[in-house]
Amino acid sequence: MEIILFLLLGVGVGVFGSLVGIGGGLICVPVFIFFLSDGGVFPYFKTAAEITGTSLFVVLINALSGAIAYIRQKRILFSAAIPFSLATLPGAFLGSYIVDKFSFEMLNFYYGLFIGAMAAVIFINAMKKKRDDILEISPDFSYNKTVGIAASMGVGFLSSIFGVGGGIIHVPLMVYLLNFPVHIATATSTFILMISSLGGVISHFLLSHIVWIPAIAISAGAAIGAQIGAKISRKTKSKTILTVLALAMLFVSIRLILSGSAN
Repeated sequence: MEIILFLLLGVGVGVFGSLVGIGGGLICVPVFIFFLSDGGVFPYFKTAAEITGTSLFVVLINALSGAIAYIRQKRILFSAAIPFSLATLPGAFLGSYIVDKFSFEMLNFYYGLFIGAMAAVIFINAMKKKRDDILEISPDFSYNKTVGIAASMGVGFLSSIFGVGGGIIHVPLMVYLLNFPVHIATATSTFILMISSLGGVISHFLLSHIVWIPAIAISAGAAIGAQIGAKISRKTKSKTILTVLALAMLFVSIRLILSGSAN
């Protein structure tokens, strides 16, 4: 029964994560905290580091599957994806070591504040500005590569600490700061996630932060769900993607902040 539930969770994680380009850690981390840590229904996780390490492994498999789908759709801007990916790696390794110092309460509270702030930015901008549903990048598209690389360095650090991959930051970064079309940003973010999460997973593996039963079962479902999410995204409006992402982040943020402050 546990394996079946993990597989179903993985499918949901894969669909949502691939659709909005965040890898699925936004779902995994709260589920792990609320249901799979000590005192939960299935107490698999004993430390905050195990939660983030296992979540990041799921993010890696989800992103790998989603990236394959987006490569087939030719929606990834590789001139941004490759340098942004490489820039995340140093921070990803550093974050995997720092998270060992986090308690469950600290992870709840700071992760909640972090995604709440991101949700507010995404929602406000989604309501204010209409965006075209562009599925292909024009040859004359340009962006500030220096700003993107500099921001990506911090993305790798935060993603490894919170176990969410970097898409939760990269998507709004590319959409609002670098003016990427939303559909191109989510696809490119998925490829970046694949590379950046690999660095964090290697570090977490070496530090024995990955709990393998939920990691493998959820990842198997996520690999399937990511393919579905990539197909759905082609028919989904940009504003809908951003609004769904923001509302989901806000809901989880409030729940985590209350949980962390209560303890």
